[in-house]
Amino acid sequence: MVICKTPMRISFLGGGTDYPDYYRRHGGQVFCTSIDKYSYVIAKGYPIYFENSIKVSYSKLELVKSIDDLLHPAVRECFRFLGIERNIEIQYTADLPARTGMGSSSSFTVCLLHALYTHKGQVVSKRRLAEEAVHIEQNILKERVGSQDQFGAAIGGLQRIRFGKDDTIDCEPIPLTAEALEAFGRNLILFYTGLTRTAHEVLKEQIDNTKSGTLDADLHRLGALVDPAVEAVLQGKFDTFGEILDCGWVIKQGLSSQIANPQISDWYEKAKAAGAIGGKLLGAGGGGCLLFYAPESSHNAIRSALGDLQEIPFRFDREGSSVIFVHR
Repeated sequence: MVICKTPMRISFLGGGTDYPDYYRRHGGQVFCTSIDKYSYVIAKGYPIYFENSIKVSYSKLELVKSIDDLLHPAVRECFRFLGIERNIEIQYTADLPARTGMGSSSSFTVCLLHALYTHKGQVVSKRRLAEEAVHIEQNILKERVGSQDQFGAAIGGLQRIRFGKDDTIDCEPIPLTAEALEAFGRNLILFYTGLTRTAHEVLKEQIDNTKSGTLDADLHRLGALVDPAVEAVLQGKFDTFGEILDCGWVIKQGLSSQIANPQISDWYEKAKAAGAIGGKLLGAGGGGCLLFYAPESSHNAIRSALGDLQEIPFRFDREGSSVIFVHR
């Protein structure tokens, strides 16, 4: 039996520039962090004397004889990619529901690959896990996903990720001391809106506009915010980071009519009136989680202003995807 865990991520700035249709023309970069909310995958052998040779448990239970019969696309294609055809059991659970805007689908894909490789007795690098997750999601499953979630989940930590025109992806850890990282994190507050959406559906308009070049100017501006935001955090100018986050949210809403709605805008304005300096809706838009930067002294006022939303306490993750148990 093997148990792996892989963090979910918060994307601060630069989201949208991590789509191949954009960065293969212009390059791109994002500023993101992994957090202590995880996907967990258990992989174990499935005895040959059961009628079905494959068992997969997530929100559904699948018992099948062939990988071709699997309904879960990521599981089916990860099995196929690694040449696993039978006698395998997979169980999946997570700290947060799907569709929260924190890269849960890519976190799962990375975690599943990690667990399957470990089950096969192979040790692979975190970079390889990220690269293969990108390949499976973008090229095999044809999902409308960028390339930051997989690297954020696999490698972990607070990082700037650069995307080259030649498809190179470079991850640069942001070197904060533990004390500075703790201080930065204390000024962030996260809420679950309860509104769910499928990123694949929400992103259609944005991806179409990215391909046509319609969004180039806005995406250039979003990518350009990453450097000053990273510099502000490195210098301990956290309020400046909050102001840049607010600028990013204004720009991001112009990427697609699907990103914001009157309810989300109302919550955002209430949080700002209560002391938030900046914030954003995480993920593709239309629902999920709202992140705000605000001095810690304002957090109670923000909680009161957003009393109908569920707060999600979190801390930064610095480890990335990991194996937490192996029993042969």
